[in-house]
Amino acid sequence: MTFVNAVKTALLGLETNKLRSGLTTLGIIIGVASVIAMLALGNGAREAVEASFQFLGADVVQIARKQTFDDGKVQAIGEILSYEDGLYMAGEVEMVKRVQMNVGGSGKIRYGRHVLDMNVSGVTADILEILVLNGDVQPVEWPEDKALEEDAFLAAGRFFTPAEVLAGANVCVLGSETAADLFEGDNPIGESIWVNRQRCLVIGTLKALESTEADERHRSQPNDALYMPISTTIHMLYEEEPSVYITARVSDERQMDIAKAQIAEYLRERHGVEIDAEGVYQDDFDLTTRKDILGEQQESAKTFSVLLAAMAIVSLGVGGIGIMNVMLVSVTERTREIGVRLAVGARDWDIVRQFLLEAVILSAGGGFLGIAAGIISIPLAATLNEGIAVLAPESIPLAFGLALLIGVIFGLYPAVRASRLDPVEALRYE
Repeated sequence: MTFVNAVKTALLGLETNKLRSGLTTLGIIIGVASVIAMLALGNGAREAVEASFQFLGADVVQIARKQTFDDGKVQAIGEILSYEDGLYMAGEVEMVKRVQMNVGGSGKIRYGRHVLDMNVSGVTADILEILVLNGDVQPVEWPEDKALEEDAFLAAGRFFTPAEVLAGANVCVLGSETAADLFEGDNPIGESIWVNRQRCLVIGTLKALESTEADERHRSQPNDALYMPISTTIHMLYEEEPSVYITARVSDERQMDIAKAQIAEYLRERHGVEIDAEGVYQDDFDLTTRKDILGEQQESAKTFSVLLAAMAIVSLGVGGIGIMNVMLVSVTERTREIGVRLAVGARDWDIVRQFLLEAVILSAGGGFLGIAAGIISIPLAATLNEGIAVLAPESIPLAFGLALLIGVIFGLYPAVRASRLDPVEALRYE
């Protein structure tokens, strides 16, 4: 029997019971669709992770004081990251081209009879540049097709300069809501406010800002803000010097590991970090890059994808069991037909091929329909994952290949069983 005739015979065998064949393929359809949809969810999760950290540039090293858990509470260890640590870093670390710092603290803000208790942000002079790079906020109703620039955030006046930060000047810039609450529509530029009983000159105000994410706008409050030079903030709000957050930008992102090693060496020398008995530095700081964060998050997303794919493959296996069950029933129903074929000279391989082709055709048909169902179901899957599901092109041949493999594996036993029937006994079968 030629291969073409074998295919025709297999199709004829399946056509004799269309309903049963259709129900059998249903398990494969669901399995293939699940593989495609689940991998789309995993792919979307990975893309979401990467998008979440786009603000952290490839040339950035974030430096924070090391923390540990003690009795379920977060405890800082070792020395603080001081303002001086960041101030001298760019001059003493070869691969660091620029350093940004920030610290926050609560303050009582007063102008005339108006008093506000709010958080004060102590920052370096390039905070507007950071806002542009982060892309978290923008002026209200900012056109989507228009690029953001630093000046777009300023409503009036100016921002403080690096020289004013270095000198610890008593100057500040107000968010739009803060300016409205204190000055009630009057021009605040050139006026003095009191921050914890110390005079501070208002040199600028920001425009009304909103989150770039529409669903975050009701939660974020970017306009309740007061920015001061970090050196001034430390002096005004703290009795003891606080630990600051430092962001170092390196000169060559391709040599990030070398830059991290230089920063670590610089901080170890300043903090007097020693080596323990096992030859390991007991650092009191953490260095984090975009690569570090994405590596951990992507690993978690990969595990999530593998778990989802495994669940989908299990459903394919269930579909394979359905195929085996139906093929065994088919072998039983067609025992006399098999006996006739064997009696007229059909080889064992011819019988195996006929029933194996039937199983593979069932799985292939289910595979094609499953691919269509999987692609169509991706938007539905996205609703279960905060709207994030991205079709992975490789999932289509993977799912179809698995469907064919399932057909071969679960169709092989019924096919071999049919080929091993005794022709005489098969012809006597009622």
